[in-house]
Amino acid sequence: MGEALDDLLDLLHPERIEEDIFRGRSRSAVVPRVFGGQVAAQALAAAGRTVPDGFPPAGGSPQPHSLHAYFLRAGDPDAPIVYTVDRIRDGRSFTTRRVVAVQHGRPIFHLSASFQRYEEGLDHQADMPPAPDPETLPPGREALPRYADRFTDPGAVDRLLEARAAVDLRYAVEPPYATPGEPREPRSQVWFRVDGKLADDPLLHACLATYVSDMTLLDPVLLAHGRGGWAVGDVVGASLDHAMWFHRPFRADEWLLYDQESPTSSGGRGLGQARIWTRDGRLAISVVQEGVVRVPR
Repeated sequence: MGEALDDLLDLLHPERIEEDIFRGRSRSAVVPRVFGGQVAAQALAAAGRTVPDGFPPAGGSPQPHSLHAYFLRAGDPDAPIVYTVDRIRDGRSFTTRRVVAVQHGRPIFHLSASFQRYEEGLDHQADMPPAPDPETLPPGREALPRYADRFTDPGAVDRLLEARAAVDLRYAVEPPYATPGEPREPRSQVWFRVDGKLADDPLLHACLATYVSDMTLLDPVLLAHGRGGWAVGDVVGASLDHAMWFHRPFRADEWLLYDQESPTSSGGRGLGQARIWTRDGRLAISVVQEGVVRVPR
């Protein structure tokens, strides 16, 4: 594994400072606040580490089946984040946890997560949408600098590259910042995987998918209105809430297709919904997020 991935894995493993209390640090982000995907992934990691041993099959790592979260305040990247886990329920099939993230004495984030013991059941899924092969698409570190002239902040490209250094994220269609001023279909596809081989730890793979899921989910909202995004400077905004359902096993170190769309935006808010597919066509995760999307005055 490379240094960037090692740093990301360390970031998403908050320090346990008491039985159900954890402390996380932050890394630089594109905007001067803590990246929402980081907080969500750290909270999920903290919750998973309080699930009783032996809960999943063969005593393996806990496997989340859903999470529901609210972003309450902007996080301070220069201060530690304290995560307090509340053990809501330990059942025979399902275990539920609630996590509150606190900075400077105030809650900035709230997450509820549920974990399920594996069991057989009815099984069906939608068909995977068509998408180009990820190997035919340019890596983000090569594609992103091509759009540097679109950004009002000359340091935006470097910050984006640093924030995504451990993730190989490839757009199947041009991103919003490629065509500001041109409304397009409110749909986007990206392929992603982390840059290195990971251990067989379902909780770790879920945390990494959670981290990446907050990077591009509001892109379809921007596309619908011909907006380039935060780095272009033609919108301001932030994530409000985020929900994920984990359907089938997957690996974050193998290609995953993030198929995203926006059915609506109104009242200064935009809704993004998505499905994450494995490369061989299994529906792994469903994601929904609403965020503030405002035109600067």
